[in-house]
Amino acid sequence: MNIQDLVAIDVHTHAEVSCRQEPDAFWLPYEEAAGKYFKTGKRPTIAETIAYYRERKLGLVMFTVDTEFEIGNRRIANEEIAEAARDNADMMIAFASIDPHKGKMGVREARDLIESGAVKGFKFHPTCQGFFPNDRIAYGLYELINHYKLPAIFHTGHSGIGTGMRGGGGMRLKYSQPIHIDDVAVDFPDMTIILAHPSWPWTDEALSMALHKPNVYIDLSGWMPKYFPPQIVQYANGQLKNKMLFGSDFPLLRPDRWIAQFKDAGFKPEVHDLILKQNAIRALRLAE
Repeated sequence: MNIQDLVAIDVHTHAEVSCRQEPDAFWLPYEEAAGKYFKTGKRPTIAETIAYYRERKLGLVMFTVDTEFEIGNRRIANEEIAEAARDNADMMIAFASIDPHKGKMGVREARDLIESGAVKGFKFHPTCQGFFPNDRIAYGLYELINHYKLPAIFHTGHSGIGTGMRGGGGMRLKYSQPIHIDDVAVDFPDMTIILAHPSWPWTDEALSMALHKPNVYIDLSGWMPKYFPPQIVQYANGQLKNKMLFGSDFPLLRPDRWIAQFKDAGFKPEVHDLILKQNAIRALRLAE
């Protein structure tokens, strides 16, 4: 990334519409439910997302979510996102998503993506992938990520996916309680762990972990800043000012709207640049 040219770095954006494969109709009910929850419309393609961020001089981390095991929809290929990042390396980084249930084959895929330089980190969604983060099923992937000292983003807290659907669309919120990731932070101290979202209704667990573990950060995606639990703002202004990261959850939330609201949400002016850019530079090791 040409970090000096960027206004901010969004560490949490989704690739939801492939430029290479037809949308999977099986995913449509989940997409429609999430659209109602977040009040969003048509999803942009990967190329349209990149153009949107480039126009605004925003850096981005992009990933898909591999939910082939738990939900059964076809994922967007990690390679498609990686190639887009390669072609836009001045402002984009690709993370991979590999369902832990894929076992040794998943570890093989992860190793190939890392050693080819295609991806710079990983994304896990325990609720949508149907696993507890401290389940040994995922430890093969973690060992690899830890070996290469890469970051991993874990969805935490409530999930917009499945909200309002009958039976929550089969999604179990228990998997995304942050405390289950505490074991991972202990067992893999060279893996930078980013707890995605304010982790509600377990916000205090995430704050405690970020305070306790040097390798744990929090991204503030998925919520507009005016709705943040007050303790998020309190800790971002104090003890965790170097541990909070800007994330939007695009395309569900727009980064420019998020940033505008962030500046009036009670965050001290001296932490604005830390949260919007500097902390991401450190967490993602962009200056190395």
